[in-house]
Amino acid sequence: MTEKPQQTQHTSTLLTGGKDFWHTHENEHGHAIMVSDGPHGLRVQPGEGDHLGSGASLPATCFPPAVALGSTWNPEAARAVGTAIAEEARAQGVGVVLGPGINIKRDPRCGRNFEYFSEDPFLTASMATAYVSGVQSRGVGTSLKHFAANNQETDRMRRDSQVDERTLREIYLRAFEKVVKEAAPWTIMCSYNSLNGTLVSENRWLLTTVLREEWGYEGVVVSDWGAVRDRRAALRAGLDLEMPAHRIHEKETLAALEAGELEPSAVETAAARVSALIEKAPRERGEDFDAAAHHDLAREVAEQSVVLLKNDGALPLRTDASIAVFGEFAHRPRYQGAGSSLVNPTRVATAWDAIQALAPQATYAPLDESQLEQARDASVCLAFLGLGEAEESEGYDRSTISIPAAQLEFLDRLLEVNPNVVVVLTNGAAVTIPFADKVPAILETWVLGQAGGEAIANIIFGKANPSGKLTETIPLRLEDCPSYPHFPGDRSGVRYGEGLFVGYRGFDARALDVAFPFGHGLSYTTFDYSDLEVEAAGNDIRVSFTVRNTGPVAGREVAQVYVSVPDSCVVRVPRELKGFAGVELAPGEARAVSITVSAADLAYWSVEHGAFLVEKGTYRISVGASSRDLPLVAEVELAGNEPPVRLTLLSTVNETLAVPGGRAIIEDFVRGAFDSGDLGVDMLALMGDAPLSAIAGFRGADPAELKARLAELNGGGDNCGNDGRNDGAAAPAGS
Repeated sequence: MTEKPQQTQHTSTLLTGGKDFWHTHENEHGHAIMVSDGPHGLRVQPGEGDHLGSGASLPATCFPPAVALGSTWNPEAARAVGTAIAEEARAQGVGVVLGPGINIKRDPRCGRNFEYFSEDPFLTASMATAYVSGVQSRGVGTSLKHFAANNQETDRMRRDSQVDERTLREIYLRAFEKVVKEAAPWTIMCSYNSLNGTLVSENRWLLTTVLREEWGYEGVVVSDWGAVRDRRAALRAGLDLEMPAHRIHEKETLAALEAGELEPSAVETAAARVSALIEKAPRERGEDFDAAAHHDLAREVAEQSVVLLKNDGALPLRTDASIAVFGEFAHRPRYQGAGSSLVNPTRVATAWDAIQALAPQATYAPLDESQLEQARDASVCLAFLGLGEAEESEGYDRSTISIPAAQLEFLDRLLEVNPNVVVVLTNGAAVTIPFADKVPAILETWVLGQAGGEAIANIIFGKANPSGKLTETIPLRLEDCPSYPHFPGDRSGVRYGEGLFVGYRGFDARALDVAFPFGHGLSYTTFDYSDLEVEAAGNDIRVSFTVRNTGPVAGREVAQVYVSVPDSCVVRVPRELKGFAGVELAPGEARAVSITVSAADLAYWSVEHGAFLVEKGTYRISVGASSRDLPLVAEVELAGNEPPVRLTLLSTVNETLAVPGGRAIIEDFVRGAFDSGDLGVDMLALMGDAPLSAIAGFRGADPAELKARLAELNGGGDNCGNDGRNDGAAAPAGS
């Protein structure tokens, strides 16, 4: 008979969930902590809480959201923002900041993409690791979210994400793994969705086997708000803290514990983890933060976030130029997304105010045809276009990635009056840009936080040199996106049918033209790449090259390293980002850059072996300014760490031929099966993918004798064979 646990205040409160919307229960020392939304700024609610951004919150700095912060390709900027948010958290008595969000931008229609860093897991991990380290360096916790495969908002609380294991490991879990191992976030937030048939909050494979046993995570797993359906099942799976408070779940859990239907060890383990979190997190309000300094930081980061997509000499503008500004986004900026991350900013700078301060002669009008006359006499027009607040939000996805038709029609009329139009875009995720060939310059400013208006003006007038790079591909058409046929699924689930070919990986694999490629971003100066050298260091690759500023002004270039495996024995994408470095250079200055690509980042997930492995073979290293601007290319050989191939009766003819000594077995046991007579076919090619057991059976060969010969070969050699199994085959990741 199961012994009933002794009930304590510690056990009976911490196991059940939060005390209210934003607070934990008290632990055995009488301490509790407050948590708050806050990936790009705090949302501390003094009154009754909500999780959708509808209620009032205390003023806080609205830093550039992840869509913009990621575009800096600058981990130090992410660290600085994290540190500043932690200072504000301490000032407002917050112990854990609920962020960052690191879900991969699988499809540009996802309504919450403005909260996520990139379509690439390496870049996402680099930025998120720095952010988490910055927050936690000030003694405030983070909550890495949303774990995992939560890549859409449509039916997000029920939909089943159906992902094969290799894709899951290499694309959707890889950033989580790296941040867990390198930054140790205090908490991880489980997502709403199911994963391969199992609700994430009840998914022991994800929350315990992978997260704790494989990755060594020791922190608290907290639910997204309302993600728990069965608290007892969640506890067994490894979910420690349910948020917010749920009194029915509390009664059910305590009753199960009293009845011996819930293991006391699961309860005590979860309670101990939550108690330890409470003890190390700040619980009291600290000193006030420097709002002015944080606003300046928000502006500096916003300046690095702006991506100059195109510039045919139109930018930067002279401050004495005749300028006509059009569009509500200049006057009433959209600087963040809607939903739980909505920040009540300490102040908001508009682009129009900042432009007017630098160029008092500039004029402004909304997108109103009656105002077009003022464009005729202007030397340049600035057209602020983009997506409104209601078009991108937590809770729902977009059905299109087009800019509203009325704005595009106005732009066409404006171009008829004055062809010298600079377009300034405001949007939280990629939009199609049908006017790319019609205008001389385009600035992608995303949503830049409260200081974004000042940053935009500084870029326009050359007070700051743009250095942002795209973290997501801008397609020519929505239909070109690799996920297009599969997003957002239906009641049976959403199948990640594009597999590994997410974002630029899929565009490159199909050799599709794009509007602007991943990693693209121009400057007011130019850069040259030279002197590429690569060498193997074990299964790491050391990459060195030189970047030179060949233009007239100082600037920052983000040099990018991509890796390909041309003759891989497993399915591969054409190239993947595996390193980058920001280089600030004066005019004419050159600098040597060294980047080490680690074996861990080169490894692929072998479903056959249940592990990440580095394949033996030739690796192609490409270096340049974007995923499609890679002037430097070199190759290096790696020894790899794949275990030797072990041949069995299910191994194919081709796999056997690839093993030293395997040809003799083919000749002895299946040679006669290849006698084709005058059939006019290559029988070896025809039968190459057939298993040995089938071919040998045609000859009536003795299976025992064949197995004995195979045993002689096993344990030696490094080959491409996979013992008849498919590395890309789907594997269950739940239950």
